[in-house]
Amino acid sequence: MNTALSWIKAYVPELVCTDQEYCDAMTLSGTKVEGMERLDKNLEKIVIGQIKTIEKHLDADKLIVCQVDVGAETIQIVTGAPNVKEGDKIPVVLDGGRVAGSAHSDGPLPEDGIAIKAGKLRGVPSNGMMCSVEELGCDKAMYPDAPEYGIYIFPEDAQVGADAIEAMGLKDTIVEYEITSNRVDCYSVLGIAREAAATFGKPFLMPEVEIRKEHGKIEDYVSVEVQDKDLCRRYCGRVCTDITIGPSPRWMQRRLAASGIRPINNLVDITNYVMEEYGQPMHAYDLDTIAGHKIIVRRAKDGDVFRTLDGQDRNLDSEVLMICDAEKEIGIAGIMGGENSMITDEVKTVLFEAATFHGANIRKSAKRIGLRTEASGKFEKGLDPGNAEAAINRACQLIEELGCGRVVGGMAEDGASLPPLREIPFEPERINRFLGTEIAREDMLKIFKRLELGYKEEENLIVVPSFRQDLEGFADIAEEVARFYGYDKIPSTLPSGESTTGRLPFKLRIEEKARDIAEHWGFSQGMSYSFESPKVFDKLMLPKDSILRRTVTISNPLGEDFSVMRTIPLNGILTSLSVNYNRRNKNVRLYELGNIYLPHQIPVTELPDERMQFTLGMYGEGDFYTMKGVIEEFFTKIGMKKPAVYDPEGGKPFLHPGRQARICYENVEVGYLGELHPQAADNYGIGTRVCVAVLDMPEVTRFATFDRKYTGIARYPAVSRDISMVVPAAVLAGQIETMIRQRGGKLLESCHLFDLYEGAQIREGYKSMAYSVTFRAQDRTLEEADIVGVMKKIINGLEHMGIELRQ
Repeated sequence: MNTALSWIKAYVPELVCTDQEYCDAMTLSGTKVEGMERLDKNLEKIVIGQIKTIEKHLDADKLIVCQVDVGAETIQIVTGAPNVKEGDKIPVVLDGGRVAGSAHSDGPLPEDGIAIKAGKLRGVPSNGMMCSVEELGCDKAMYPDAPEYGIYIFPEDAQVGADAIEAMGLKDTIVEYEITSNRVDCYSVLGIAREAAATFGKPFLMPEVEIRKEHGKIEDYVSVEVQDKDLCRRYCGRVCTDITIGPSPRWMQRRLAASGIRPINNLVDITNYVMEEYGQPMHAYDLDTIAGHKIIVRRAKDGDVFRTLDGQDRNLDSEVLMICDAEKEIGIAGIMGGENSMITDEVKTVLFEAATFHGANIRKSAKRIGLRTEASGKFEKGLDPGNAEAAINRACQLIEELGCGRVVGGMAEDGASLPPLREIPFEPERINRFLGTEIAREDMLKIFKRLELGYKEEENLIVVPSFRQDLEGFADIAEEVARFYGYDKIPSTLPSGESTTGRLPFKLRIEEKARDIAEHWGFSQGMSYSFESPKVFDKLMLPKDSILRRTVTISNPLGEDFSVMRTIPLNGILTSLSVNYNRRNKNVRLYELGNIYLPHQIPVTELPDERMQFTLGMYGEGDFYTMKGVIEEFFTKIGMKKPAVYDPEGGKPFLHPGRQARICYENVEVGYLGELHPQAADNYGIGTRVCVAVLDMPEVTRFATFDRKYTGIARYPAVSRDISMVVPAAVLAGQIETMIRQRGGKLLESCHLFDLYEGAQIREGYKSMAYSVTFRAQDRTLEEADIVGVMKKIINGLEHMGIELRQ
């Protein structure tokens, strides 16, 4: 995006700064300046002169000797220019001046320009030089009235002796900006001017658009119908009659040329001018070529061919949006008009078009037909639908002001209704926390006012104008505060919060701990597909009515073996263990963290419940209790302080009926473990004992915590007691430990089983168990009476469970 700084200052008249100050401030406030170029670079001591007399050079047929009035004096200049005559007013470089380059050179301009000194040409003194536009660093694109070869001629009203550079509009700077695609408003001079006004704290003046004289009614000239409102949100049309084609004024030509647009004529230049000023591409049609005086916006038909203004035939399909009349297509929406409705010098009545098209569709259409234009480049970014009417009214105003024609009253329009303005809660305290600042609420509101953001005080809402489509939420509002408060004023602060300190989210920290524990125990991580075969349920011996057989079926599977989403995680681990077993790997331990997918109902009408499962499987060294140890260490490391309960009534058909358990924590089932059923092991081709464990991570995460409280090294001694018991075979060790912990109270530090015996010396139906119990107080040394009291409670509890102490 290139703009002349003078054009920006037309809307921010109080802006006073150097070019460098402007570029630095705009970059710091978020409108990055890529570079700038002074148009008067290397142009010194150049004034407007008037040729008084012309005489032929006595020794050169192609040279003439001119007496030139430069205001303060009359000087003699020898030139070979073929286009000058007496009375012409021309730019003159005085002795000691400098020009940008030479009219006879096709290469790049010299870095420091060319110095001009008084001298002699073929023996005749010459005290200056007349200039062409090329020697002033310009070209005919900026000055269409300049001769192809020769000296530039000023209008008759030019003042002799005045600064020629200022008279030609070259005391200006072209600024190049890098505009991000979300700031569509800044692809316009008005958008840049708004940013400049907010950056420097100066008033921003919008052009006053007023059409003083209108005639007729738009309904008598044209009607509009939008058939595909999903691709055209709004279409506006206005008509101007009695059109007179001619050159546009010099100020408009200069501004367009500074933006890289070649001036053509007043009508074309007005549409280009409004596109640059408002960022709204426009198009003009000859109304007399529009059949039925009706505009229809619809998709093209597959196989259609359309000839655009550049004379090329374009192949269309049904994804390309077209502008049509009652009989034919007359333009490709948002890209280029058609040859069949082009403006000619004989045009009398013009239809102006300003619309808002679907950005993604314009981008794809331009690529599809192989034609990308200045207009499509703006449309594809998604324009403000409220801008179309303002832009078309501006074009009609310029038609009236420049005397190009007469404006018809009213506007023909169709499309979807304008969306309501977005409202975002104003949270100044949160903004300050987010930025690490202490900006006053009032100062934030002043920034919003400079940016033309509204504020509803009662609802405490920021109202976003339609041209700021990039402002969608809290972070965007905070960014506006930061960039206009000044990034350089924001102090350095320490980061705060989990996300800014580089820590993983809590859920991922639990999963990371699971990996650490598994790998510490010698397990290697495996990964398996989330989709598998329905035959898996038979291999795992699941009943026909098992809820796990209710699956999400894939609509386009790779094959039957990958046709459903898994509801149980064991198949992948068991398949990998089977491969290792059949390749004679003796001791294998694998784990996986992967999702299962449990549908809420069948047929599936909503996304299934995705649950992360921590699955472990092993064979070789180790048994049920080894796997139990892995689980318990994992629970300990993630802060599950209470002991888990292992219910032997697991009810899993794929596990050994006497070697399995449900894992419960605070009466919630969090997983299961056990030895694989011999039949299931045989189904997978594994000829040895296999132990597996599965933890449901969402349930485990509920009870996990990484909070740790330092208690210090114990200051007082511990007291240990051993309990040797004869226990009914049906009583589980976990039940005994739970009872001991309950009755041991605060004095109990630990208890663990150190002996288990079943044999001939113990009567049938019983087993011998021995526990070591440790007591300790944090504030004193325990006395015998303390220990006797607690032990008595524990022994009473054991007796209630049918347990006898061994004598």
